[in-house]
Amino acid sequence: MKEIMDPVPAGVPEKENFANRKLIRPTLPRIENHNNHSSGPMQAERRERPERHDRGERMDRGDRGDRGVGAGAGKKLAPPEQTNAENFYYQKQMQTRTPMVIVLRDGEEVRGIIEWYDRNCIKVNRENGAPNLMIYKPAIKYMFKEGENQR
Repeated sequence: MKEIMDPVPAGVPEKENFANRKLIRPTLPRIENHNNHSSGPMQAERRERPERHDRGERMDRGDRGDRGVGAGAGKKLAPPEQTNAENFYYQKQMQTRTPMVIVLRDGEEVRGIIEWYDRNCIKVNRENGAPNLMIYKPAIKYMFKEGENQR
């Protein structure tokens, strides 16, 4: 059957029932250790936060504190170190065997087809019996497709 409790008067509550309570948050297991039951007792890790720019401090061109697309996105992420645009360009010119003009820093023009490339240099096959060249990338001022400069 139903237990009947004495009604509490609606007046002033007793002081014993109200006390300051401390919020206790348990340390929860991290995702990487979630399935590993043999990892032993969990220890709370404290990571250091990356340094923040003060509002009065001058920020670089790429670090303006722009917000992301979402409202709570936080600080805009920095672009990746390597975009692979250069690799994509070389691959396309190699596959189509496009005749290229490579202008060196001293003004010399080298004409030919890019055979291969790596991080430091490119190999250019030249026509008309001229020897093939391996050109270091720092020596290149710019390059373009052979027909582009005729306007």
